[in-house]
Amino acid sequence: MSTAPVYLDAATAAPLHPVARQALLAALDDGWADPAKLYGQARRARQLLDAAREAAAQTLGVRADELSFTPSGTAAAHAAVLGGLSGRRRAGAALVHSAIEHSAVLHAAERHVAGGGDAVCVPVDRLGRVDLDAWAAAVAAPGVALAALIGASHEVGTVQPVPAAAELCAEAGVPLYVDAAQLAGRAPLPAGWSVLSASAHKWGGPPGVGVLVVRKGTRWESPFPADERESGRTPGVVNLPAVVAAAASLRAAAADAAAEAARLAPLVDRIRARVAAEVPDVEVVGDPVDRLPHLVTFSCLYVDGEALLHALDRRGFAVSSGSSCTSSTLRPSHVLEAMGVLSHGNVRVSLHRETTEAEVDRFLAELPGIVAGLRAEAGVTGL
Repeated sequence: MSTAPVYLDAATAAPLHPVARQALLAALDDGWADPAKLYGQARRARQLLDAAREAAAQTLGVRADELSFTPSGTAAAHAAVLGGLSGRRRAGAALVHSAIEHSAVLHAAERHVAGGGDAVCVPVDRLGRVDLDAWAAAVAAPGVALAALIGASHEVGTVQPVPAAAELCAEAGVPLYVDAAQLAGRAPLPAGWSVLSASAHKWGGPPGVGVLVVRKGTRWESPFPADERESGRTPGVVNLPAVVAAAASLRAAAADAAAEAARLAPLVDRIRARVAAEVPDVEVVGDPVDRLPHLVTFSCLYVDGEALLHALDRRGFAVSSGSSCTSSTLRPSHVLEAMGVLSHGNVRVSLHRETTEAEVDRFLAELPGIVAGLRAEAGVTGL
C-alpha cells in the first residue's frame, strides 16, 4: 500500500522532537565524559548537566536541586513510590493509590506489600475520575505514609482532580506523589504534590530518560544502594546526551503546548463524535470534558483487540490497545476494568505535533469498514 503510515500512539512515545535531535547530536561531542570528575572534558560535561537540570526545572516550575534525572520514567515512578514510603516509615506502612495508576506504580505497590507493607486502592467512576470521598477516607486513616495519584490517565485521558486530592492529603499530613508522564510538556502541572515523575519520550525527548522531583521538606529516602550521583536519588551515571536532549525538547514542547492543545483537542472531539456515530456497538470512554487534549479511547463490541490492532496496522495505522504497558500480555486493561466500561476491541488513539487533520480523517474513513470486516469474519453481522 502506497499511503504513508500514520503514527497515532504518542501516549506511549511521541516522535523525537527536532530540538531533541539537534541537542542530542551536539551533546554527543561534549557529553561523553564523567561530570563528577575535575578535568576539562568533565567540567564541560558538568556544565551541560547543570544547564539541562536548570532548564528542565524552570520549565516544570520547580527548583533545580529538587530535580533528578533517572534512566526511565518507570525508574522515576519506582523511586518516587518506594522512596516516599521509605522516608516515612515512622509514620506508617500504608500506600494509598487510585485504581488506575500506571503499571509502574502498581508494581512498586506490589513490591511494598510483598515486603510487609499495605496498599489501599481507591476506586474511580465510569469516567475514570478518582472517588474523592473514598480518597479522603483512605488518606485520613492511621498509618498512611504516602498517596499516589496519576495526573491524567494514560489510557483514557481523564484528568484527575489533583488539587482537591492534594488538599485532602495535606489535611491528613500525607505527602502526595503525582505521575505526570502525560502532563509534562503538554499541560500545566497541578498544585499540591510533594513528589512527581515524568518520562522524556512522552513529550518528544529520547527514550531512557525519566525525571524525578522531590520537593524540599519532603521525607524521601532512596530505595537503592547508596550512590552519590543525582543527589543520591538514583544510582549511576546519567546518559548525558539524552538528558540534554530531554531538557531541550521539554522546553520546546512546553512552549508550544497551549497551541498544540488548541489544535489537537478539536481533532479528538471529531474522533469521539464520529466513532460513536459511525461504528455500531462502540463505547467511547473517559471524561469528555476534563481530559487530555490529544488522547481518546474507545471499545468495540464483538471485536478482538489484538485482531483490530493488526488490521489497523496493515492499513498503516499505529495505535494502542488494552492496557498500554501490558498490551503484550493481552490481559484486559486494569484501568477499563476499574471504570466498569467495555474493554473488548479497545483502541487508544493519541495524537502528537506531527499529526495532521488529513491523517485523522483518513483513520475515521477507514475505521468503520475495518471493524465491520472483523465482525463479519467472526460471524457477527446485521449490526
